[in-house]
Amino acid sequence: MPRNAKTSRRKRKPRSPKMVLTWLFLMAVFIGELLFYTWCRVQYTQIKYDIAKQAEIAHQLSAMQDNLKIELARLKSPRRIAKIAREQLGLVSPSAKQTIVMP
Repeated sequence: MPRNAKTSRRKRKPRSPKMVLTWLFLMAVFIGELLFYTWCRVQYTQIKYDIAKQAEIAHQLSAMQDNLKIELARLKSPRRIAKIAREQLGLVSPSAKQTIVMP
């Protein structure tokens, strides 16, 4: 028996518009939920990348701050300041005759 003949003998029950609308509504809710879930996951991943990038920047800034602290300590060194005073400014330490002791 051919397939067409078999299906032609069956009568299809007409679907009610209420049932069709219910299924369409359920499918729309399901698709909307999937789209919302996908959007949330994309946002989560993007925020995770942003946090990693900011952590790397914070690490670089911390290393730069450490280097600047070392440079500041070097620039404040009394030995360095005395050398600049002698060589560039021509200053000398006062002799015993040049000092006056105040009572």
